[in-house]
Amino acid sequence: MRSEVVPQAGGSRQVRSRGAAVARAVRIAALACATAAACAGSTHEQITIGPPPPKDTHAVLAGGLCQDNHCSCRSDGGGDGGVGVPEARDRKRFELKLTSAYDLWVTINRTTVLYKSPERAEACFYVDLPPGAQQVELRASNPDGVSAGLDIRELGTRTRSWYDTFSFSCGVPGVCSFEDLAASKARYVGAKHQVFDLCGTVKVKAITWDHGKAPDQVHPSELVVRLTLNIYRFAAWKQHGDPSCGMRGEGRAPADEPAPPPDETP
Repeated sequence: MRSEVVPQAGGSRQVRSRGAAVARAVRIAALACATAAACAGSTHEQITIGPPPPKDTHAVLAGGLCQDNHCSCRSDGGGDGGVGVPEARDRKRFELKLTSAYDLWVTINRTTVLYKSPERAEACFYVDLPPGAQQVELRASNPDGVSAGLDIRELGTRTRSWYDTFSFSCGVPGVCSFEDLAASKARYVGAKHQVFDLCGTVKVKAITWDHGKAPDQVHPSELVVRLTLNIYRFAAWKQHGDPSCGMRGEGRAPADEPAPPPDETP
C-alpha cells in the first residue's frame, strides 16, 4: 500500500513553538485522513483480499427458467418472462444478472453462491428471498484486471412487473479502472439508505467496496462490493415506472421509504 507524504509549510528558520504547533497540526491532519480513509490527492488504498469462492454455483434456484444449477435469462416480452412467482407467500423472487468477460461470483448470506464463468458474457439467476435483511457480496478476481456488472431486480408477486432494485457496473465492457470505479461509486457515496425503484419494496443499505492490488496502478485485480437488501413484507402494487410511486396521500413519501398499498403497512 502506498501512503501519501504530507508536506510541511515554512522555511528552514522556525521558532520552536511554531514548529511544535506545525508538528501537532500535521499529526492531527494525518489522523483525520486515516480516520476518513480518504484525503484529497491521495493514492488508492490497496488491501489484501482473500481468495474467491470455488468456481461453482451452490444455491436453491427458483422458477421455470432454472434447472441443474443453471438458469436461462428471461425474455423481455413483458410480464414475468417465464420466471413465475413463488408459491410461498413469505418469499419474493429476484433476478440477479452478472455481466463480465471474466469470472464473477455473488454470495447471499454467506451460504448461497452464484458463479458466472468466462464462457458466458452474461448469466442470470433466480432466487426466492424472505423479508428482512439479506447480505449480498459481489466478487471479481482476475490478475489482468477485473470487469464486473451486477443487476438485481425484484419480481412483483401481484403485478408481474420487474423493479430495478440495484445496479453496479465497472469495466463493462472492458476492464475496470480506478477512475471507472470512482464514477460508479459516486452515486452511492453519502447515502445511508437507497431505494432505486420507488415502485418496488426493497431498500439497499450499507453499500461498501474493497479492491486489491493493481499491478499497473490503474486496474485493480481484485474487487469486492457488499450491500444489504432490506426487503419489505408487503407486495409491490404498482407497475414499474408508474409516476405515482412514492406518493402517500397528497404528499410524497421520503425517497428512502417504499410506499405500501393503502390497506397495508410495512
